[in-house]
Amino acid sequence: MENLDTASDYDALGIVPKPASRAIEATALARKPLRLGLVQFAPRKGDVQANLRSIGHALEALADDCEPFPDVIVFPETSLSGYFVEGGVRDVAFSAEEALDRLARVAREACPKKETFDIVLGFYEAEHGKHYNSALYATLGARVRLHHVHRKLFLPTYGVFDEERFVSRGRAIDSFETAYGRAAILICEDACHSLATTVAALRGASIIFIPSASPGRGLEDGEPANVRMWRDIMRVVAAEHGVYMAYAGLVGFEGGKGFTGGSRLVGPFGDLRAEAPFSEAAILRVDVSMADVASARAALPMLGDLESNLSEIAAMLAKLAGPRAPSA
Repeated sequence: MENLDTASDYDALGIVPKPASRAIEATALARKPLRLGLVQFAPRKGDVQANLRSIGHALEALADDCEPFPDVIVFPETSLSGYFVEGGVRDVAFSAEEALDRLARVAREACPKKETFDIVLGFYEAEHGKHYNSALYATLGARVRLHHVHRKLFLPTYGVFDEERFVSRGRAIDSFETAYGRAAILICEDACHSLATTVAALRGASIIFIPSASPGRGLEDGEPANVRMWRDIMRVVAAEHGVYMAYAGLVGFEGGKGFTGGSRLVGPFGDLRAEAPFSEAAILRVDVSMADVASARAALPMLGDLESNLSEIAAMLAKLAGPRAPSA
């Protein structure tokens, strides 16, 4: 494939920046702080109703707390069903609209006095005869609205994982507008690939939400090795692109495999702002100043440098994506 010369060519590769991203960064200074709630809990495998009750209990706890109710509440990957349902995916999968309807009913019962708030939550999605490991961003309360659905691209099918046998791959990474600036969602392994986080940042995201279900692996200095791995990945990505990284992980056991929670927020300077324990259910509250994104990108303009070289990088990616010569 020849060098790419048009915006549509870039967009075909999924790496075109959103034209409004710089304007959004400039106006972020005037926006109020974003109150985040990161929820980690242990779902009951295959029991959607029980898990909806657990989500409701988390909302009730936040509503009863003396602290202000969060603006955005982030739940983990596959919160409605548990992760290791395998061939049972079809029994616990819903369309995004049906998942939203169920969550809206739970929200009305759990916190009826709260007018509106946003939610990020992972679930198995049924759409046009296919099933996906998905996560939605929606507004609940008096005004219910589905803003975005992300379908997991990178489906681990190795070791204890067998995702690609049971769900289809997503095909896109995009950002979307919220009341607090542009955001993106990447599900678990999606965020382990530097190109995926780069696409999210180039598309204008100031915050990347990561719903996750990460089983514990290894042990280093008293904590699972995957907890440290996630902390390192998030710090590097946040500092390189000047973005917030908000991670919510499952805890508990499914089929003898233990999930390691470790929900955390990393700031756009690569600084760890808050972190939950890896061994138990928890709700992590943290306030976010979106003005820090503009400050971080001014101090270390690596994302701007990347945009300046986007034409050449897109051409290199196009060659890699083109037909391959037969192996010897």
